[in-house]
Amino acid sequence: MKKFVFCAMFVIASQAVFSQDLSKFNLYNPTDNAEQKIKDAVKLAKQQNKHVLIQIGGNWCIWCARFHEFISNDKSIDSLVKASYVVYHMNWSKENRNAALLARYAFPQRFGFPVFLILDGNGKLLHTQNSAYLEDGNKSYKKEEVMGFLSDWSPAALDPGQYKDQ
Repeated sequence: MKKFVFCAMFVIASQAVFSQDLSKFNLYNPTDNAEQKIKDAVKLAKQQNKHVLIQIGGNWCIWCARFHEFISNDKSIDSLVKASYVVYHMNWSKENRNAALLARYAFPQRFGFPVFLILDGNGKLLHTQNSAYLEDGNKSYKKEEVMGFLSDWSPAALDPGQYKDQ
């Protein structure tokens, strides 16, 4: 009996340690008109000489929550995002899969979630990023990889003036 109680307590304790509470994570809105939100983001990005970073995922997605927490808690990543991008969190869930819109962007959901799209100030898709390549293998992300991804697709990196001597 003691072994049973010990095993039961171990299972319950390990579930608490290895699970992450998503009940307060509410970044994605299934009722959004994603097409209009993206148009608005593109318009703002053009005005501010930025790109649009679309993070596709859902409130059900632990890796989406981890990525949001990761970039929000790192000042250098947060600064880079704010300086270079207008961000929109596009929902993908059983309530709203945004299927027609994702078809227009060549089905990025094939990479899993979160998946990232970079659009320029005219709404042109520049890049689709599989988030698995940014992970550290330990339930988080690699800062160098995330910074590289965000820097490499920023407006500054794609400015032809940067490369006139090359």
